[in-house]
Amino acid sequence: MFNIYCPHCGEHREEEEFHYGGEAHIARPADPNALSDKEWAEYLFLRKNPRGLHHEMWYHAAGCRKFFNATRHTVTYEIKETYKVGEQPQQGGQS
Repeated sequence: MFNIYCPHCGEHREEEEFHYGGEAHIARPADPNALSDKEWAEYLFLRKNPRGLHHEMWYHAAGCRKFFNATRHTVTYEIKETYKVGEQPQQGGQS
């Protein structure tokens, strides 16, 4: 077990309080109705799955109930940083 820092609560909490929310920094379609079925399927289902640093969205389910982003190393599972949605990461990685 490890702890995750929630940037909203301002404290480290046990990982069991959080839920993974998918890849972070995904541009939402401006006009979803204009997308073809193929484009819509790619938006909904195709995600990166890199080895190394990756930007992810997490949800503090048993705490403040807010979403935030994290930069996590997918091989070591180490979380390098957490930051609020709308902010930019300090660490590199694929987003």
